[in-house]
Amino acid sequence: MDNRLILVTGGARSGKSTFAEKLVNVSNNKVAYIATAIAFDEGMKDRIKKHKESRPKHWNTYELYKDIYKEIKNITKDCDTILLDCITILVTNLMFDFDQVDYEKCSRNIIDEIEKYIKDQVVKLINEIRKTNVKAVFVTNELGMGIVPENRLSRIYRDIAGRINQVIAQNADDVYLLVSGVEIKIK
Repeated sequence: MDNRLILVTGGARSGKSTFAEKLVNVSNNKVAYIATAIAFDEGMKDRIKKHKESRPKHWNTYELYKDIYKEIKNITKDCDTILLDCITILVTNLMFDFDQVDYEKCSRNIIDEIEKYIKDQVVKLINEIRKTNVKAVFVTNELGMGIVPENRLSRIYRDIAGRINQVIAQNADDVYLLVSGVEIKIK
């Protein structure tokens, strides 16, 4: 198995997760599925349940969004492929770990510190994966193709997620963009 890093990006409901699952669901692959979502309401609980039911039963699922890099050694003991779904939810969760921050009023310095923390988490994750002999597929949302969000929090989120996606794409061996269920290899 090669230790390729593949990024799959696209808009909401573009087929990203389905395509990523096809990339990793090769016969005899031992897949570690890293789910970054937190079930905070009934709708999200239902969505997570449907995702779990759609995945092959032999995949190992890890529900993590913070300090994932610290778990890579343990996770990769029993797998040859990692599927992380999704980076944008990871970014959201890490941003809201700073629950004392009022994003509508905080200074640019605070936002920069939060973004640096998130970037450090992602870079450490990539570095730990590169030390292994597993293929990793990261799923993310392409948020920068729409209108500029009306509120400051949404703009901050979109900007941080976009820059994190750039970091991953720069480090990825392959990058795919999904549009209406059709994949386009862009790197």
